[in-house]
Amino acid sequence: MAQAIWEGVVLADSDRYEVVEGNVYFPPEALKMEYFRPSATQTTCGWKGVAHYYTIVVNGKENPDAAWYYPDPKPAAQHIKGYVAFWRGVQVKR
Repeated sequence: MAQAIWEGVVLADSDRYEVVEGNVYFPPEALKMEYFRPSATQTTCGWKGVAHYYTIVVNGKENPDAAWYYPDPKPAAQHIKGYVAFWRGVQVKR
């Protein structure tokens, strides 16, 4: 079981996840989408492709671009397509 927690709120939890480069990637159905707001930010990884971001909002407090995912990853990263990882103070427990 893995959980992502910020400001005392569980943002995602699942016993099915992927670990890539030390980051836990949660499947889309594990997310509590009421805390996620799409961001315009995008970055590019040489082997995974273009990452898109979410801003996390809990009780009116925002954590910009604290979650990312690859909607259309390169072939080597197909196993994390649509899966979401966290940083910027979001605690991930396994």
